[in-house]
Amino acid sequence: MKVSWKERLGLQKRSTTVNLTEGPIAKSILMFALPLLVGQILQQFYNLADAWVIGNFADNNAFAAVSSAGSMIFLIVGLFNGIAMGGGVIISKYFGAKEEKNVIRAIHTDFFFGLVASALATIVGLITVPHILELMNTPAEVLPNSLSYFRIYFAGVSTIIMYNICMGIMRALGDSVRPLYYLLVSTITNVVLDLLFVAAFDWGVAGAATATVIAQGLSVVLCIVRMCRLTDYTRLDFRQLRFDKEIMGEILKQGLPSGIQNSVTSIGNLTVQANINSFGAFAMAGMGAFTKIEGFAFLPITCMSMSLPTFISQNLGAKQYGRAKKGAAFGITFSVIVAEILGVLIYFNGPALLRIFVETEESVLYGTTHTRILALFFFLLALTHCCAGVLRGCGKAFIPMITMLSFWCGVRVVYVTLILKVIPEFRMISWAYPLTWTLSSVVLLTILLRMDWTKAFQKKA
Repeated sequence: MKVSWKERLGLQKRSTTVNLTEGPIAKSILMFALPLLVGQILQQFYNLADAWVIGNFADNNAFAAVSSAGSMIFLIVGLFNGIAMGGGVIISKYFGAKEEKNVIRAIHTDFFFGLVASALATIVGLITVPHILELMNTPAEVLPNSLSYFRIYFAGVSTIIMYNICMGIMRALGDSVRPLYYLLVSTITNVVLDLLFVAAFDWGVAGAATATVIAQGLSVVLCIVRMCRLTDYTRLDFRQLRFDKEIMGEILKQGLPSGIQNSVTSIGNLTVQANINSFGAFAMAGMGAFTKIEGFAFLPITCMSMSLPTFISQNLGAKQYGRAKKGAAFGITFSVIVAEILGVLIYFNGPALLRIFVETEESVLYGTTHTRILALFFFLLALTHCCAGVLRGCGKAFIPMITMLSFWCGVRVVYVTLILKVIPEFRMISWAYPLTWTLSSVVLLTILLRMDWTKAFQKKA
C-alpha cells in the first residue's frame, strides 16, 4: 500500500505511541533506540555541517569560535533541557500506568513550561554571553566571531528548547520514529542554508548560527503540527496549556536535579575550556575538531541513555519491576561494548579524522594528543551516562546529579587548576576527563548494584 508524505511525516490524525511494557526486552529497547540512534547521527551531521562549512569557507578563528561553543550553550540551555527530561519521566510513568487524565495534565504542563523557559533562556543568554566569554579568556582574535555567533543563537534559542520539549514528550509516549523524520528535514535544511549563508553569501559564523535557528524552528513546527493532529488523549490542545502545580512539582522533582547537573557541570567544562583557550586558537580548533568526532562515538551512549529512562519509567509505572531491571542491565552492557569499539577505532584513526575539519598541523597535533588520551576510556563514559539514565527512570535523579557535580565539576576544576601549576602542558588537561569518568562510573554502578530501586519505587507508587 502506498504511503503518503503526510503519513511519513506523521501529520495524519492518528496515534503512534508505543507500549514498552510488552514483548522481548532487548528487541523493545533496540527498536525504540534505533530511531533515536539514526536521529543522533543526523544531529551530528547537523552539527558537522556548521563545522565543515566554517572550516572550509572561513578562517581558523571562525572555526575556533563555533567549535568551542558547546559548553557555553549547555550552561544556559542545559538547565531547561534537564527539567524537560523530568517531564518525560513523569509522562512515561503515567502513560505506562494508563492514567489518561494525568498524561494530559503532564503533557500540557511540560509544553507550557517550555514556552516560559524559552523566554528566560533568551534573556539570560543575550545578557550574560559577553561577560562569560571574557571570563573564559577567549582570545582577542576569536572574540568577535564568538559574540556574533552567540547573539544570533540565543536570539533564537526558543527553537532549540521547544524542539527538546516536543521530542521529550513524543519519546515519553513511545514515539521515537516521527521525531526522526522531522530531524531529517531539519538537517537537510541546515546543510543547504549553511552552504547558502556561509559559502555563497560569506556571512561567516553569523550565517552558521542563522541556519541553525531556522532549521531547528522548522522541526519544532512539524512536531507541534503532529502533536495537535492526534486523535486520542495524547493530543496537544493549546486551550489546555497551563501550569498544574502538582504535575509541575513532580516534573521539577525529577528534572531539576538533571538541569542543575547540566548547568553546573558546564561551569566545570567552561573552566576547562578557559584553560584550553590559554593555549591559543590552534588548541581551541584542535579540541573543537575532536569534539565533532567524539560526538559520533557518543551516539550509542546518547541514544541508550535517552531510551532507558522511558523504558524504565513505563515499566515501573506498569509495575513490571523485573522487566525494568533486566532492561537496565541490557542497555548498560550494550552501550559500554559499542562505545569502546568505536573508541578503539577513533584512537587509531584520529589524525585522519581531525583533518576533515582542520588543515593546520598545529591544530591537528593538539587534537591528536587529546584523542589518544580519551578514546580508550569511552566505555566509562557510556557506563556513567547509562547508569544515570536508569536512576532517572526510576525517579532518583538526585543521585546522578550529586555524583556528576562532585566529579565532573568539583574534581575536574580542582584537578585542572592544580595540575597546570605543576605541569603546564596541554595533555594534562585531557587527563581530567578519564579521571572523572572513572570516579563517577564507580560510584553510580556501586549504587545501582546495591540499591533495591524497584522496591523503593514500588513504595512510592
